[in-house]
Amino acid sequence: MAGAITHDNDQPAAEGRQSGPLIVTEDAGLLDDLLRLCAAAGATPEVHHGVPERGGGWEAAPLVLVGDDAVRRVRGAARRRGVVLVGRDQDDSGVWRRAVEIGADHVLMLPDGEQWLVDRIADVAEGVGRPALTVGVIGGRGGAGASTLACALAVTSAREGVRTLLVDADPLGGGLDVLLGGETADGLRWPAFAASRGRVGGGALEESLPKLHSLRVLSWDRGDCVAIPPQAVRAVLAAARRRGGAVVVDLPRRIDDGVAEVLAQLDVGLLVVPGELRAVAAAGRVASAVGMVLRDLRVAVRGPYTPGLDDREVARLLDLPLAGEVPVESALARPHEGKAPPGAAPRGPLARFCTVFWERALAEAGGV
Repeated sequence: MAGAITHDNDQPAAEGRQSGPLIVTEDAGLLDDLLRLCAAAGATPEVHHGVPERGGGWEAAPLVLVGDDAVRRVRGAARRRGVVLVGRDQDDSGVWRRAVEIGADHVLMLPDGEQWLVDRIADVAEGVGRPALTVGVIGGRGGAGASTLACALAVTSAREGVRTLLVDADPLGGGLDVLLGGETADGLRWPAFAASRGRVGGGALEESLPKLHSLRVLSWDRGDCVAIPPQAVRAVLAAARRRGGAVVVDLPRRIDDGVAEVLAQLDVGLLVVPGELRAVAAAGRVASAVGMVLRDLRVAVRGPYTPGLDDREVARLLDLPLAGEVPVESALARPHEGKAPPGAAPRGPLARFCTVFWERALAEAGGV
């Protein structure tokens, strides 16, 4: 159980905080539980029997966990946000009065509130800022160039110094690590996260993935696993977004439960459509399915065009906003191993397209 208490005179916690929570308790059993939960959240706490006498531990900690046994010892401490009173007795109605006495924001009872507390500790350990601008790229038909555009967007973002993660959500697409020339690079692939549930640590996720061309890549291995449970997809992508920066996802054209979890976390979708009537017809079906989950879907058109078509006409036929015309490059049409990745040439037309896209998307999102 976890409950919240509001205060009229809340003051923000001090700047220069430590990264882990402060634990105040003399209850050995409770301390063992709290240390276990901190470890699960990837945080290293500071432990005291009462309010720290020296330094700014009480004021500086991002989160203070006060055992019910320690209420008397912290009653005179300065009021601040982020104080959680932790107990075990679900039937103790007096816990709310004691929480008010010490200015606690929340009352939490173990073991029922363990998952809430792990999530809260992980939040303060990682830092919770602006989530990553998350862009999905999907082909209007097979061979549209969606994977190459996704790589180019990620490479362009990373070149600008933005923390960038490229996610391969298409298990049958051949692997984005291959397209980037890093299929043998050390790091985890999707099957390693198949059992993920609840919360995945954003920092641990980032550090576990292969680093290629200044960005992190989550792709598939060469094994037989071609499906990840939706809850694992949700947990992994949420962890990636919490790290901030940019996340680019290469999507398959089929919409299953796992892809729906990705679509639900996207800020913008790009539907890559060649300038052909059959491609437009196929893209219409894809757009209809994607649009049931993703509100902001835009079309990126790639030439050459069938006579009578151009980028604006394709957008009109699909009734979608036009993101722009994807320039024709040999790398876009025929990506192959041994060459620089798509978008690697800063002055190339594909990189310029990606740069303009990011500038507009960031401006719409209110900056980084």
